[in-house]
Amino acid sequence: MQSEAFRSEKRKRNMENTYHCYANRELSWLRFNERVLEEAEDSRLPLCERLSFLSIFQSNLDEFFMVRIGSLQDQMLLDKNARENKTNMTSGEQIDAALAFIHKLTARRDAAYNGLLEQLAEQGIRLLDFAHMEEESRTELEKLFRQDYLPLLSSFIISKKQAFPFLKNKGIYAVAVLSTKAEKKKIGIVPCGNEIFPRLVPVPGRTGCFILSEELILHFLPLLYKGYKVTSKTLARITRNADIDADLIYDEDLNYRDHMAEVVKKRKKLAPVRLELSREIDEEIIQSLCKNLKLDPKRVFEYDSPLDHSFLFQIEDQLRSHTDLFFAPRHPQPSPALDERKPIIPQILEEDKLIHYPYESIRPFLQLLHEAACDPDVVSIKMTLYRLANHSKVVDALVEAAENGKQVDVLVELKARFDEENNIEWSRLLERAGCHVVYGIEGLKVHSKLCLITRKTKEGISFITQIGTGNYNEKTSRLYTDLSFLTASKEIGLEATEVFRALDQGETVDSVKNLLVAPHCLQNRLLNRIDGEIKAAARGEGGYIGIKINSLTDKVLINKLIEASQAGVYIDMVVRGICCLRAGVPDETENIHIISIVGRYLEHSRIYIFGQGERARYYIGSADWMTRSTLRRVEIAAPVTAPALKARLQHIFDTMLADNCNARVQQPDGSYVRRMPGADAVDCQAQFYEEAYQANVHSSLK
Repeated sequence: MQSEAFRSEKRKRNMENTYHCYANRELSWLRFNERVLEEAEDSRLPLCERLSFLSIFQSNLDEFFMVRIGSLQDQMLLDKNARENKTNMTSGEQIDAALAFIHKLTARRDAAYNGLLEQLAEQGIRLLDFAHMEEESRTELEKLFRQDYLPLLSSFIISKKQAFPFLKNKGIYAVAVLSTKAEKKKIGIVPCGNEIFPRLVPVPGRTGCFILSEELILHFLPLLYKGYKVTSKTLARITRNADIDADLIYDEDLNYRDHMAEVVKKRKKLAPVRLELSREIDEEIIQSLCKNLKLDPKRVFEYDSPLDHSFLFQIEDQLRSHTDLFFAPRHPQPSPALDERKPIIPQILEEDKLIHYPYESIRPFLQLLHEAACDPDVVSIKMTLYRLANHSKVVDALVEAAENGKQVDVLVELKARFDEENNIEWSRLLERAGCHVVYGIEGLKVHSKLCLITRKTKEGISFITQIGTGNYNEKTSRLYTDLSFLTASKEIGLEATEVFRALDQGETVDSVKNLLVAPHCLQNRLLNRIDGEIKAAARGEGGYIGIKINSLTDKVLINKLIEASQAGVYIDMVVRGICCLRAGVPDETENIHIISIVGRYLEHSRIYIFGQGERARYYIGSADWMTRSTLRRVEIAAPVTAPALKARLQHIFDTMLADNCNARVQQPDGSYVRRMPGADAVDCQAQFYEEAYQANVHSSLK
């Protein structure tokens, strides 16, 4: 039998050479987007839902270029020989590997798009080009172009006298190769004005037939360049780097909100990272475009589908009456834990509550805020806000509370990527209402989902604390799976008070007993919990870890999970997106089992489980196991100790592990294989909704 010293030495040797246990972050993210694309390719899904997944795939890919390729591009400028810490690849090697993968994915995307167009035609919806139109339709479209488009379009000719125009991020442009009488080639560029013209243009005389506005403009380009011959033409779309660090360029003498408004403006002008073309065009023209854009020709993509798929949602709107083309409607149900016909505060004072979105409604939480706004015993409401709905009822409640004389302290994170402008406006509105607004901490994002209601009665001070896995956003609460934990625990309330006190002073808490709070007391506490399971395995008590997160990139935590696996701890993980750990590698991660669930709703909840049976400890929180979350953000996870809620979290986790409709199982090489349902099909999202409906029926019969 091997001694503990021998096993320890073996683990040490294994840890010294674990590159094959890691997956590259960028390629892992692309594998996630491949799983999204698989949903668009899946003939078992309703047609319009497949269109949605196709549009989501493209939107995801846009963000990948703007953020991840942009970041890698910046890293290359700083040190082209620097290597990332998991697969030892340089930034350039990562970009090259990503681009090769993306070419394969976009070819599949184009094939899926063209296949879906054929199915749309069966439903009476067609996208036409001029080659497939009658002369009468062409004539009417030319009249439309001359009347409604031509007066509004700008056109440029690139020459020594005319500087290359600024091309907006994700804007679509018609590009023409122009030939003069002297047979010299020039480039003409016309902005297609997607913010002005509707993308879907009905074809006159053809019911259910449309042409994209940019295709209409491209066809009639000769009308804008009458002195030239248009020898070839294409549509082009630029993607610009969006990875800008607001804190690195912050001057303390500036108003931080005004500074963030300037950061948003600067982002729109950052360097291009991708050029997309709808048609083949002269190579020398591509070279000229790349030279003017200062873009590597390897970043040029030619597609056999439109450059922007967002119009697919408009096509879906044309088919809303065809209910069979969509998922069956599902509506969030009343939570069986909270009776909305009664005041919410006393129910939470009685026992801890857990709400599971989107299966259960966000209404009880909104009702709680409005109650707090009017309750004479409530002295303050404190919240951290990261992303909000466009017409936020959460903000309405906070404004109501401030107007009723409550102390309302709100941390609005202005660095929430791509939501900066919305959050700037919300912060102004909250300030005008009398709320005390702070904007976060220099060098850290505040990503926590924390709400603290403080009450003062004759019995003394009491708290209601809400800790969630998702944003305070009524829209996404119907689309994302999230958990919202509500407790009257005085210990947790006091710790939440310490968190807010630190945030108000631009600081973070160093230590708390119950909550896990990044950046100082989350990663280390998770490591301690994993160590506890390693010791349990050594004692023969069956070490176990169950983790449900969106992404796993933190190398310190990954290495500890590898160590736990080698020590005999069994580890179940549900990781929706990026996963830099490879499961099932012999002798190293063979005790780790990883699945990804991609389905109708975006999996967003985070659950941490350490141990089994009586030893099991449960947490829910805002943090993924990413270095940015554990060390560079303010994140909060809360212990769930009520037996009924622990059992519910275990049920949720076990049901996801059993899913064989939406789950993909990670293989030792980092690829994923989709489970296929047999007679015992388990769709965890459908089951959770069915349980919510059944619970509502049962509750109504009481």
